[in-house]
Amino acid sequence: MGLADTPAESKAKNYGLDVTAKEGMGIEKTTIDSSNLPTTIGKVVGAVLSFLGVAFFVLIIYGGYTWMFSMGNEQTATKAKDIIIAAVIGLVIVLAAYAITSYIGTFVVPSATTAG
Repeated sequence: MGLADTPAESKAKNYGLDVTAKEGMGIEKTTIDSSNLPTTIGKVVGAVLSFLGVAFFVLIIYGGYTWMFSMGNEQTATKAKDIIIAAVIGLVIVLAAYAITSYIGTFVVPSATTAG
């Protein structure tokens, strides 16, 4: 907030912070239109991708931990390498599937900007 800002200019600059603070404190509830199917599907896909990201992170940490503490045991080190490789392959498959689906979806479902 600069010295020359009027109260209206100051409020306009801080609008996003005010809304976030009020919603975080439970004072104001903002609503998102989730009545249509694409929005609902998008939310579900986003939640699943978030879960898969966490699962990938946990598998990488577990594989690294196992590898570090294998103490020269070749079988344990190989098992840890296999866990890390499988996690990376799984992540690549999931991201490729999402990218392909998103790409095809742009042609199947016309967006609001291309609809005449």
